[in-house]
Amino acid sequence: MSDSPGTSDRLPVVTPTRVIVGLCLVLPFVAMLWVGSYARLTPEFIGIPFFYWYQMLWVFISSALTYTAYVLVRREERARKGGSA
Repeated sequence: MSDSPGTSDRLPVVTPTRVIVGLCLVLPFVAMLWVGSYARLTPEFIGIPFFYWYQMLWVFISSALTYTAYVLVRREERARKGGSA
């Protein structure tokens, strides 16, 4: 086990930002795999049964959560590079 220069001042691998990123990426999967929560016809939205519009809503929510995760990871990478220089 050799210590290379700079390994003692590394930030932890699991950070609060990474936990939030993980939640942002896992949440859509959990929402779609929990079929019992949306396997119904009502309430309807402009004549579309709940089952369909709920799933389509998650397309947009998933996009927003993925973008949020991307921004958080990029911000953390920049902070790590800026902090170690």
